[in-house]
Amino acid sequence: MSSTPQFLAFLVASLILILIPGPSVMFVVGRAIAYGRRQAVLTAWGNALGTFCSSALVAVGLGALITESALAFAIVKYAGAAYLVYLGVKALRDRKGLMASPEDGADSPKRVLATMAEGFMVGLLNPKSILFFLAILPQFVNPAAGSATMQMLLLGGTFAVLCAACDSVWGLVASAAREALKKPRPRLILGRTGGTALIGLGIAAAAGERA
Repeated sequence: MSSTPQFLAFLVASLILILIPGPSVMFVVGRAIAYGRRQAVLTAWGNALGTFCSSALVAVGLGALITESALAFAIVKYAGAAYLVYLGVKALRDRKGLMASPEDGADSPKRVLATMAEGFMVGLLNPKSILFFLAILPQFVNPAAGSATMQMLLLGGTFAVLCAACDSVWGLVASAAREALKKPRPRLILGRTGGTALIGLGIAAAAGERA
């Protein structure tokens, strides 16, 4: 694996990047406002799992193929943007879910898996994650320390865990406003605000230029 100084340097670089709010934070905050605390945390960990898969693609060399092909990059980019818009529209149409108590049904296995799967797809369909890992992971690989693939997988996993932890905090903070509302009607209004935010995030992702 990477040397201790390299690994610590990677942790510092990762935390600096993660602590700057970006699309993943906005996504988790949108879900927090729409559905509450538990779904926000599940979304954060699902998103982190998708991000880890992006790092795995880079580790095995597929990430470079995606970024070098304009068509492949565009497909991933617009698929991710469309999925964000879909989740926003879904939230706007989910009147019952938005008005419900933040904890209603959140513990059911089906709901847990669905929420994590949605977060996973957003994390996976973010081409900028692949660009980031292509740029940063090789900088912290020690060629004399064994398999570069395994080192990048370890670094990618570390980054994903840090992302999940930090994004969960953002989700908890954002969901506090929703959970403070006792009446269903204000929760519906706030939830639709979260759904609208997801749609806006999807449109912004689609309009953004390739890094």
